[in-house]
Amino acid sequence: MSDPRYETFMGLGPKRILHWEHWSNPDAETYLTGIDYYQHPRLCRLRLKELYPQLNLGIPESDEAKPRLEEQKDQSKGRWGDSYRDHWQQEEAAGRFKTREEMLSFSPLAQGNFTGWNVVVDGDFRTEDVIYERYRKNYPAEWGDQAPSGSSASVGFYNTMFMWPLLVFGYENFLRLCLEPDFDRVIEEFAEINRRVFRAFARLPVNIVVCHDDIVLSSGPACSPSWMRKHIFPRYEEFWDILKQAGKEVIFMVDGCVDAFVDDVMACGARGIISEPFTNYKAIAQRYENCFIAGEGDNRVLMRNDADEIRVMVELMVETGKMSGGYMMCIGNHIPFNVPPEAIKRYLDLSEELAYR
Repeated sequence: MSDPRYETFMGLGPKRILHWEHWSNPDAETYLTGIDYYQHPRLCRLRLKELYPQLNLGIPESDEAKPRLEEQKDQSKGRWGDSYRDHWQQEEAAGRFKTREEMLSFSPLAQGNFTGWNVVVDGDFRTEDVIYERYRKNYPAEWGDQAPSGSSASVGFYNTMFMWPLLVFGYENFLRLCLEPDFDRVIEEFAEINRRVFRAFARLPVNIVVCHDDIVLSSGPACSPSWMRKHIFPRYEEFWDILKQAGKEVIFMVDGCVDAFVDDVMACGARGIISEPFTNYKAIAQRYENCFIAGEGDNRVLMRNDADEIRVMVELMVETGKMSGGYMMCIGNHIPFNVPPEAIKRYLDLSEELAYR
């Protein structure tokens, strides 16, 4: 029997519209549950799951107290959720290479092992089997090489293609290099690393693969459509075909406004898109019948904490949800630590009341 999340991914969403929320707000957890998140993280999350199961958040194994923010020593890299970062990725990337020539001569394949590089998905990428073993341990042994039918068992990959050079070289360096003829060899080597990744994923017992690449800004494309159609989209089509041949569906995750590239992404084989509120979701729902879509909710509305405005936002989201059996409620630009807990409760309670097809 299919679970409701899988049904939604497949465009067969149940009457109740589900949630997919990007969540890192410990104060809201304390507010919603009445249990101190830092003192009892497991008990707090268990209670949150009772109250708001639609959030589908993981449960910590331990109830050991977490250090409070004022107890954490290094506060120089910015806060994320319940802690301060221990590095700033773009700062590291910008200082990784001394010259332009060093970057253009860099060989991703010769490097192979990116453990400790802070490229989000660190690890050894030298062989398909090494990658497979690293991910396979996350799934029950009894599943073998096939997830249960109708299960939403999934795996995600952050560096689907565009992110690799952005994270290794730094954003500004990447934009300076990407039009150089010598860069073609570099990006093809990143593509070969990803062939190993997606061949490994094709062997995993999952039904869904979430592929992340921030190919756009809030204003639209970061690189020209012609550059994307030369270097990025053909690789998506190739990699996603590997997955589809193995019976897996692809969800594409992207920050920003992806309107300019929706048709390209869908043509490459994605089942649907999760993005940010800058994207026009009603247009996607109209063009692609019952495709998966999520991310229409806006944390800027929650930040203002106006009850009427939050209700209008939820009503507009539900309107889109009625257009597509693949729609999920989602605050696309995240629910970070500084969103007022009261506003989050309003959003969740209004969704409970209104989010039905």
